[in-house]
Amino acid sequence: MYETLTYTGGVHRHEEMNELIEDLGGFVLQENFLQMDLVLTLAVPIEDVDKVKEKAKELLGKVKVAPMAGTEIAIVSPTLARHHLPHSACDISEYLRRFGAKDNMIGLARGAGKGISQISEDEKNLINEHDLAVFALGSFEQCIKDKVHLFQDLDVPVVVTGAPEIDLEDLPGADAYVSGLGRIPRRLKRGGDIRALRRLVDVVENILDERRKDMSMDPPMVPSILVKTEIENQVPAIQEVYSPTPVTSQLDGVRVKLNYDQYHDQISEVKIYNHTLAEISEITKSRMYDYTLVKLLPESSLIDQQ
Repeated sequence: MYETLTYTGGVHRHEEMNELIEDLGGFVLQENFLQMDLVLTLAVPIEDVDKVKEKAKELLGKVKVAPMAGTEIAIVSPTLARHHLPHSACDISEYLRRFGAKDNMIGLARGAGKGISQISEDEKNLINEHDLAVFALGSFEQCIKDKVHLFQDLDVPVVVTGAPEIDLEDLPGADAYVSGLGRIPRRLKRGGDIRALRRLVDVVENILDERRKDMSMDPPMVPSILVKTEIENQVPAIQEVYSPTPVTSQLDGVRVKLNYDQYHDQISEVKIYNHTLAEISEITKSRMYDYTLVKLLPESSLIDQQ
């Protein structure tokens, strides 16, 4: 079992932390340089967490648990218009990243009003490629209730946010509702806003933990973080991708930021233990920029094939 952590420290001697992670049999999930600062999202065996903390102390850095690391979350807003996206949705996105999540902002094409709001099949399929979706809705109870059709048919867990208190039973299709996060024309910096964001983090963590428990009953043959590492090592084109996290880990797979039509054959041939990636996963074209989506098959499906 691995523990996911976030290390924050200086650029000086940072290679020593990378070497330690490799020596412990761990993985670097994401590496961000912010001027002279470094933020590493990493996964190491649980029994070696203390060694990472000791090294971080030696390098004058800090380590904290990142319970959302290795997950990809969709932050969905009814429209791309400024009265929906800029404040609460963006602050929700930024706050979840502090806990290790890789999130994507998605603005629906026709959601500018409770009477005409819609979601297309392509938008649903894109959202379903994630581990979880957070719908950032508005400040009026009836408006939120009238928009349940946006998320009630999705396959992934859904967390809805809004300003008023609403019973979850009034939002069919939602797994949780977090109040206090309505549509406001300012940053979420006040005490009540921060408390609401913390509640959102707790809710998302609990849902992801439940998904991990369900997956543990019939897990993939290999963890997604190992698949990420092997793709980075065996597909040279990944080194030429300049987007953040060119191979993004998910609970049950990875998103590879390479064009499916050009590279899916190379990705399919990646060797992991005694199997190719094509043998232990489904490899499809993503709705996001025609990237390549790899979803790992559970062990039971592999036994059935044999």
